[in-house]
Amino acid sequence: MWQEERYQRIRALLSTLQRVTTDRIVTELNVSRETVRRDLVALEDLGELKRIHGGAIRVEDEAPIAERAHSNVKFKRDLARAAVGLLSHGQTVFIDAGTTTVILAEELAKLGGLTVITNSFNVALHLRNPAAPGGQHNEVIVLGGSLDDRAPATVGGITVAEIGRYRADLALLSPVGIDAQRGASNYDHREAEVARAMAEHAERVVILADYSKIGVESRVAFCPPERIDVLITNHKANTEAAFAALNAKLKHIVLA
Repeated sequence: MWQEERYQRIRALLSTLQRVTTDRIVTELNVSRETVRRDLVALEDLGELKRIHGGAIRVEDEAPIAERAHSNVKFKRDLARAAVGLLSHGQTVFIDAGTTTVILAEELAKLGGLTVITNSFNVALHLRNPAAPGGQHNEVIVLGGSLDDRAPATVGGITVAEIGRYRADLALLSPVGIDAQRGASNYDHREAEVARAMAEHAERVVILADYSKIGVESRVAFCPPERIDVLITNHKANTEAAFAALNAKLKHIVLA
């Protein structure tokens, strides 16, 4: 089957089903999983679909952030608690926008004594904690910029320029996916620009990615594997086929 014919069949499946699994595509097209994986990556790069764990969805059918906030919550909280263990009193950290980093903010609010620079309104609000131990509140700096269409956060050139004014000890970032070849990636190019700038202006880069994001390549890479100092993921990531390649490529992986 020619490549364009496969693309058309995948488009037709998504048009009918809205969401389709990799196994369904393999069966319908009678091709290998690797061929399907390449086709989905190519179609995602063209902006025609969004890859998710185990398959793909139409771009316009991507779950809104309010819905994503309720997925894999336990696994995301495990990551957040592991990240807290990497931090020390008095440090300055970047945190980008996402459902995982909101949960991280809830955990960091219990710590206090940090300076947090973020583009996420939800992260900033969750970091306020008058009851922090010893009265050590977190200083929270919210970056200016344009309002993101997909999340309550700032993005764009102003946001990126403001990031350049700071130097952080750590950048705590949560991507759409992470793989051994491209590193951490996001679906939205403006969100990726913010994450990239945070990584470039931090001493260390910590990626928080639950097991479902292992081996996933999204549209825009923002941090190559060699720049990632720590990947925090779940023990369940061991079951993902792409984990071995990541384990061989990255400096340090924490399993939470």
